[in-house]
Amino acid sequence: MRRAKRAAALLVVLGAVLAVLGAGTAQAAGYRYWSFWEGSATGWTYATQGPSLVRPDDGAVQGFRFSVSEDSQDSAQPRRSPGFAKICADTPAEAGTKRVALVIDPGTAGDAPAGETPPALRTACAQVAPDASAAEALASVAKPLRYSSDALLCAISGYPGSGCGEQVSGNGHKAPEPSASPAASDGSGGSVGGPSAGVLVGVGAVLLLGIAAVVQARRRRG
Repeated sequence: MRRAKRAAALLVVLGAVLAVLGAGTAQAAGYRYWSFWEGSATGWTYATQGPSLVRPDDGAVQGFRFSVSEDSQDSAQPRRSPGFAKICADTPAEAGTKRVALVIDPGTAGDAPAGETPPALRTACAQVAPDASAAEALASVAKPLRYSSDALLCAISGYPGSGCGEQVSGNGHKAPEPSASPAASDGSGGSVGGPSAGVLVGVGAVLLLGIAAVVQARRRRG
């Protein structure tokens, strides 16, 4: 009888723990912002420097993606593969300039601030001075740009109309989406981390069923 009571108490504790774990995972906070990417033949890589510091070479591809993410490991990459030849096909090379292909992805409706609709994804070929930064290349084709007092890129072509890197609750976090480029998921936009809430709840359910079975068996023996 004492063993049955202990098992029942354990069931209650386990249920409470699982509920807390599930809620904590589901309510993980993120941030809504424009992330900056560098393209190559293998796909997209999250940039280690801001666009104002990067000075891309002629023929480079730079990407900008608006989304909600927890950090660089979780950030969504642009949904267009980086292809310089296609993006700059109609922009002939000129002496004294360089061409930088840009992929500007405003993200999905789920990433948009309340009351705003993201514009369509677009590409552009910026033809700028040889020493121009990625930020200058972007400004040449996607004005108006908006920056925070800390030089954080807040808006491209006026989107979004307000806000800058604000924190978003778990309820406003982006939904998983398939990647359009072949880049790896570790460190370039994919999601890495611990088990999901579904896995935790599933494991917990198996444990609960097992304990319940033991309790029932002991009661029958008694």
